[in-house]
Amino acid sequence: MRRLRLAACLAAVLVVTPAIAAELAIGFLGLADDPRYERTRLEHQFQGQPGGSPLAGAEVAIEESEFAAEAQGLKLRLDSAEAAGDDAASVRGAFDGLVAGGAKFVLVDLPPAALDALAQATRTGGVTLINVSAGDDALRAARCQPQLLHTMPSEAMLADGLAQYLVSRKWRKVLVLVGPRPEDQLRLAAFTAAARRFGLKIVDTRSFRLSNDPRERDLGNVALLTAGEDYDALYIADTDGEFARDANYRGQLPRPTVGSAGLAPEAWHWSWERNGAPQLNNRFLKHAKRPMRGADWAAWVAVKALVEAAGHVPDADPAKLLAYLRGPELVVDGFKGARLSFRAWDGQLRQPVFLAFGNGVAASAPVDGFLHPVNALDTLGPDQPDTQCRR
Repeated sequence: MRRLRLAACLAAVLVVTPAIAAELAIGFLGLADDPRYERTRLEHQFQGQPGGSPLAGAEVAIEESEFAAEAQGLKLRLDSAEAAGDDAASVRGAFDGLVAGGAKFVLVDLPPAALDALAQATRTGGVTLINVSAGDDALRAARCQPQLLHTMPSEAMLADGLAQYLVSRKWRKVLVLVGPRPEDQLRLAAFTAAARRFGLKIVDTRSFRLSNDPRERDLGNVALLTAGEDYDALYIADTDGEFARDANYRGQLPRPTVGSAGLAPEAWHWSWERNGAPQLNNRFLKHAKRPMRGADWAAWVAVKALVEAAGHVPDADPAKLLAYLRGPELVVDGFKGARLSFRAWDGQLRQPVFLAFGNGVAASAPVDGFLHPVNALDTLGPDQPDTQCRR
């Protein structure tokens, strides 16, 4: 009788904890000496800017997922590599090293041009790329690729979320200040499209420039730049962040500053207190010794999506797993209070956008009242009839 009981117990253990049958090898590709994470820049803590490499977000997700994955018979592995430079040869060399190590899914933290080149070159290689930091709309539109997914929200999604909030507050007249960088122009283009979509009026667009040249001093003077116009909100397109940081409370009128400072649309904010977010923020803070930011969350949720999909795909087959990620059955809990999934038409992860200020979140978009016939999250960014992605 005792032997029978022992055999039954062993059988039960085998049923509950199956032998490891498959491995999900995930790669993380970054850039050595990435200027976005240069120490003196990080010390400025510009709003909406990264706080460090999002590799930390992927590491936290692996730690969280290992127990459940093991119960499903799945072994998780995370390998990281850094390209020596953002040129195609350096990036491809680092990428090939990850693939040689077994990675069929690679989280990519590269500047947009480098990511674009890599995605074009690896279109038919059988490896899925997940963009965790680049918000450029072109990567989801004319430059989209069938093997490229995005967990970082696009500039269009962020702009749409902000525009919805401005409309909900009846701050419809917007004065725009835009910087000299090409990235500033792309951000402005996204906001201009959002303003047109949701009925905001841009009363004027003015250029700013930070310079040590006395002849250009007025171009960095917020009081002068905001004079002579009536507006409900001041929008700043400043992807660098330095000008926007100092623009708060310096306009001619007592109006809110939004965009790259003040009230900023973000993928994640450390102060979010709902949906289990404090626990995630605490785990990340303990691991990385800094608060979680947007790209960190994007890397974290990329791993969570892969693990979730692998639980429904036998042997974590790469092609079937990518199809499941793009399909209608995937649901990911991103601790944002919504069921997240990837859009089939451009590979973008549907997700709420936080409208955040220094130490809090004012609202989450989609804002109440902005409806969609299928999924309210698709009011953020190009909907399927509007997509320019032709994979």
